[in-house]
Amino acid sequence: MHIAVVEDDQESRQQLEEYIHQYGQEHGMTFDVELFAGGDQIVAQDTSRFDIILLDIEMPGMNGMEAATKLRARDSDVVLVFVTNMAQYAIHGYEVGALDFVLKPISYYTFRVRFERAIHRALQREGGQVLLTCPDGVVRLNTRDIYYVEVQNRQLHYHTLQGEYVLRGTMQQAEQELGRHHFVRCSHWCLVNLRHVTEVHRDTVVVAGQELAISRRNYTAFLTALTNYVGGDA
Repeated sequence: MHIAVVEDDQESRQQLEEYIHQYGQEHGMTFDVELFAGGDQIVAQDTSRFDIILLDIEMPGMNGMEAATKLRARDSDVVLVFVTNMAQYAIHGYEVGALDFVLKPISYYTFRVRFERAIHRALQREGGQVLLTCPDGVVRLNTRDIYYVEVQNRQLHYHTLQGEYVLRGTMQQAEQELGRHHFVRCSHWCLVNLRHVTEVHRDTVVVAGQELAISRRNYTAFLTALTNYVGGDA
């Protein structure tokens, strides 16, 4: 996994790096760690390569909250964990989708608990691969790129980042293949990728800008699954 540490204090940067590698040694994991001294430095990076960003809040120039806002605007998946001695920033952190906070001074025990949760979330965000057998050939897709699947006229319609694919199959087959990648039914006829859900109303759910019907029968289970997904418990 690729981790970024953004901290203006050199001693704190080194401590966090040491904690990351200590965790890796204890759990048989390898981490690539990059260190940055300010918010402007991380914002200038292509953050798509990072799984987790540990971000100090109180930094000169662009602070961590400002940097997080810019990062989240272009990357909805990277896991953000704030490092701060100001607990009152927690509320603002949720506005930018921060997973957690590590309060200074940092002990290894506290760090380990928070870091383990961040790893779980990062792994949860990883997608898988599926093969779609379409009339004109086979298409390989990353599950992250699939918005939702619906049944129309006894055919499966895959709505994806690359476009729409239509093929024969049943909703049960699609659910069996995609369920482990956090796809949940919002109705009998529609299977939704939770990563692309932006709004839920009483009878509709918005997925990648598309408003879909959500049935009364599926509403509670769907909302529970979404809450667990967002909270990192899925």
